[in-house]
Amino acid sequence: MSADQPVTVEVGLGDRAYDILIGPGLLARAGADISRRLPGTRAAVVTDENVAAAHLDTLRAGLERGSIQPAIITMPPGEKTKSFAHLEEVVDGVLAAKLERGDVVIAFGGGVIGDLTGFAAGIVRRGMNFVQIPTSLLAQVDSSVGGKTGINSPRGKNLVGVFHQPKLVLADTGVLDTLPIREFRAGYAELAKYGLIDRPDFFAWLEANWEKVFSGGEERAEAIAEACRAKADVVARDEFETGDRALLNLGHTFGHALEAATQYDGARLVHGEGVAIGMALAHRFSSRLNLASPDDAARVEAHLRDVGLPWRMADIPGDLPDADALLGFITQDKKVSRGALTFILTRGIGQSFIAKDVPASEVLSFLKDNHPASRKAG
Repeated sequence: MSADQPVTVEVGLGDRAYDILIGPGLLARAGADISRRLPGTRAAVVTDENVAAAHLDTLRAGLERGSIQPAIITMPPGEKTKSFAHLEEVVDGVLAAKLERGDVVIAFGGGVIGDLTGFAAGIVRRGMNFVQIPTSLLAQVDSSVGGKTGINSPRGKNLVGVFHQPKLVLADTGVLDTLPIREFRAGYAELAKYGLIDRPDFFAWLEANWEKVFSGGEERAEAIAEACRAKADVVARDEFETGDRALLNLGHTFGHALEAATQYDGARLVHGEGVAIGMALAHRFSSRLNLASPDDAARVEAHLRDVGLPWRMADIPGDLPDADALLGFITQDKKVSRGALTFILTRGIGQSFIAKDVPASEVLSFLKDNHPASRKAG
């Protein structure tokens, strides 16, 4: 694979279908790829300080080669940027650049920037064109695909937002070389998630090839493309998360509760780490409910441990709220419907399913037994 031949994955949404291009060197040709699909547009690029320092010059040059002179809007890095205050900053920046509805807003960063920028693009002028250029592994395989955008509330994660599909996703695998190892691992949790949902062969492939995925090259691009295909398939079936798409939340109900419990402090827990712990908890909870073998939970935990990810609540530095408070965060999660708890559980590796009406008492008991304060915590 060369920069001239990226892997293309199509997200099939009829007249709103769009391509995900995956490969090295895509920043340098971003202007041409965007102009081909959105000719004559002007653009605003929303990024964060870290990404701007590492890659903005390359992207700007790539856009200018396609005759796009971008306005730049720079945000602070971190989960706390997904807020009303920073949403207002982005909206004001786009309006200050005098962009019209047919122009394009480009998200250039990780999942935080993608979610924030997509939300802004979805509401400015009642909906502007939107392009994702994800710079983290997590964003390339998950948050940049599918059109879910939003910000956090003090009451929970991603509770305010819209569905707003991009026109194009450019996943430049080369930018991942500058990603801190902790962030790469966090993104890897979402890669593993696709295997655990319904691709057991992919999970087995990751168990055998994860070191090559970390080191780069063909295996990295192959893993990203397979994850994007998996997500694209689900999004095409269920764009607005009324059915199957909820499967993509494997690990997220526990994970989001842990993120809220740490007040979105990235020094303690980043999103992908929360998902990793959440996936391990979901498999362990499924075993506790006699839905799956404990061997499957052990296998998931072993793989997460091998790649250096946290896999239990005790791996989070600092104190956590008690089990009752954690349950409170879970009941506030947007995947609750009319008070009933909905979890993604599993009957085995690659056999995840949507479990509705999960008894809160079972969840509370499980949280107590797995809380770091409990001597039973694994």
